[in-house]
Amino acid sequence: MNIRLTTLAASVLLLCSATAFAASSVDLTVKGLIVPSACIPTLSSGGVIDHGKISAKDLNPDRNTVIGKHTLSLTVNCDAAIQFALHSIDNRAASGSYASYGLGFINDTQRLGGYNLTLANTVAEEGVVVQPIASPDQGNTWYGEKFWDPNLYMSVASMDDDTQPLPVKDLRADLEVQTFIFRADGLDLSNEVNIDGSATLEVKYL
Repeated sequence: MNIRLTTLAASVLLLCSATAFAASSVDLTVKGLIVPSACIPTLSSGGVIDHGKISAKDLNPDRNTVIGKHTLSLTVNCDAAIQFALHSIDNRAASGSYASYGLGFINDTQRLGGYNLTLANTVAEEGVVVQPIASPDQGNTWYGEKFWDPNLYMSVASMDDDTQPLPVKDLRADLEVQTFIFRADGLDLSNEVNIDGSATLEVKYL
């Protein structure tokens, strides 16, 4: 009992000493940048891919089944040439993975499958061919990449430099979407299952 009381007393003395030397103020900085231009992204077909009804018997029991490959037209139109990125948010991330977007769950526990996104045929205004680039750290560093994994920032660069986003006014690209269902022997397909993929693509100004 005496040992505990002594330890407590020492702790109180140390706490008082630390408080005496603590700073009495702290700084708050609010930063940002208002840009004069705005960009509007659009997807063909309203951004909807409908695979219709698929028979469970057509799914591979021991490997993933690709149920479709679709290409949507992606355009970004800005008021003026500006550096921007497109950021993808998987709205079904719990059922996805680091490299693919999720399609939801069966019985709230079994991941149904996923889909992959790829940017192709990227062209800026006046038909200038550009290359897709990606950033894993919100625009600090860039590298040449066409596969659009969840949460990546995607932009475009000149064909001879993949380290710096190019200011672009109008961008056109093919967004290739490949959808797959996981091996069927691990899924409960005794009832109808909704394919429920959803992602948000948002413009980020750099």
